[in-house]
Amino acid sequence: MPVGAVMRSDVAILETDSTAEKAIDAMQEKKARSILVSNKGEVVGIVSKTDVLFKVTSQGRNPGKVKLREIMTSPVTAVNPQTTIKDALALMDKNKLRQLMVHAFAAPLGMLFREDISEQVEKISLGAEAAAISGTPACIIDTRTISYTMDASKAKFQCPYCGSPFDTTEGLSKHIDRLHEESGVLEGDYRKMMK
Repeated sequence: MPVGAVMRSDVAILETDSTAEKAIDAMQEKKARSILVSNKGEVVGIVSKTDVLFKVTSQGRNPGKVKLREIMTSPVTAVNPQTTIKDALALMDKNKLRQLMVHAFAAPLGMLFREDISEQVEKISLGAEAAAISGTPACIIDTRTISYTMDASKAKFQCPYCGSPFDTTEGLSKHIDRLHEESGVLEGDYRKMMK
């Protein structure tokens, strides 16, 4: 999946002469962890909530007087909208970042946040889980349970649940235990029957 499908396009951009206080307001308004900083229309840096916390608040500085150029991180790490999420995460991990700018020909298109990627992955996972729960057909093959294919007409035993053919009671019992979670009575495991 490309990052363009997950990025936030509604991003705050402030000039380098803006204050940390304005940055905080913009982050709250956009519900974002960071804002881009520009100089005459060109993105030159990024300021995150962490930057404000450690470079302004924790040092007792007045957010209304600290300019963004003093606390911004520069240069901004950026990717294009066709970059895969896997590659974007690898770049974030390599550079210890939580966000990337998404751009086309140096023009900012949006921001990609690690949290947004996590939410998207969770939605995909929950969607697949919901589909499985609602009865959507799914094929799950456990290769450890498949040893060979036998002609059902020549089989001595047949699974009462799925009709799979077996030539020994041990094979049938193991199959039932693994796939149908029944007791291993045919193998002599009476403990499961007593539960």
